[in-house]
Amino acid sequence: MTPPSAPNRLKSAALSAVTLAGGVSLAVIPAATLSISSRVFTLAENGVIAVAIMVATFVGQLTFAAVVESRLSSHTTERRVTFPLWLAALSLVAVAVLIVNHTNVVALCIGLPILVAALEVGRGVSVAERLDRREIWASIAVGGGALAGVLAAFSGALWALVPLLAGIFVATAVRCLPVYHRASRPHASAMVWVVADVGITGIVFPLINTLILFVLGPIGAVLFTAISTVSGLLAIPINFLRLRLLKEHSRLDLWVSVGSLIIAVVALLIFEFAGFFSLLFGNAWSMEATLVPLVVACTWRAASIAPTLPFTALRRMGFARRVTILRAGASLIAFALASVALLTLNIVWIFAALLLAELFSGLIYEIARRRAVLAAATPPSEVTS
Repeated sequence: MTPPSAPNRLKSAALSAVTLAGGVSLAVIPAATLSISSRVFTLAENGVIAVAIMVATFVGQLTFAAVVESRLSSHTTERRVTFPLWLAALSLVAVAVLIVNHTNVVALCIGLPILVAALEVGRGVSVAERLDRREIWASIAVGGGALAGVLAAFSGALWALVPLLAGIFVATAVRCLPVYHRASRPHASAMVWVVADVGITGIVFPLINTLILFVLGPIGAVLFTAISTVSGLLAIPINFLRLRLLKEHSRLDLWVSVGSLIIAVVALLIFEFAGFFSLLFGNAWSMEATLVPLVVACTWRAASIAPTLPFTALRRMGFARRVTILRAGASLIAFALASVALLTLNIVWIFAALLLAELFSGLIYEIARRRAVLAAATPPSEVTS
């Protein structure tokens, strides 16, 4: 294959960077929801919504694993993915119901998992299949809706969730436009292990936040969700890199992601010192010292680039079962460390525990990757695992 020319590489890097930046639109959904809710609902209701956001993120991850990641991990197929029409339709119906019931806490908590699942899958398909131009317009719709909703909430409007929901509606409609390929059929064994992997690892954060809600109260739960959401800006380049590396190894995407990671850290610190997050999240942010927890949380998020490289390499080699077992062990350690850290009644130590668990998992994945490379000459014992 002829290597791409310099202009083509530059164009590819530019599109990758823009698509990566579009991930902010997905990350702002929890932040915008929290910000709007803090001005529309009571403090007790916000505590429940904070946990619901974590649950919605978990459901989104599970759906993404079943629809997208399982196909990208089926190494004997072409690994093509599409946005399922049934999920798009379900999301559009949920948006319509929520627009009519935008001040109903129960409806919001039920609808959030559906909306986040569709957003996760829709963006994941666009990134994996390099539908960059489509993704740019979808990201603009979500980001614009979130901004309009937050500004409306600042003015005291009870309908502030409506612009956010409208942006999600438009983005979902754009992402489910027809494509010229069919989705690959995932291996059943690969799907089982990938979904189990995501289920085991993803459930950790809703459980931790539920514990925080009971131990530290609604302010602690909202603050943990807020800091996790803000530091989640750093997860955008990590998730982008993970998706691209599940398809194929790319140094270009690696360097684009690392550069974006650095820019994101600087941006978050500027926003913190400028008081932007206190304005965005209200009392839940301003009533507690947040600089140190935010720095530790950012370090935790950035450290996840270490396990991402060996993790994706193992997935490309087809070791879904092995990766699931390793990640299950790492998740149990993360939950145990975070639970012990909760005894200090200090969120800083919870994020420090998650950081330690991330570094440990990176070490374990790298050891497993090296062993797999050394054993590459031997016929693998798990062909579809």
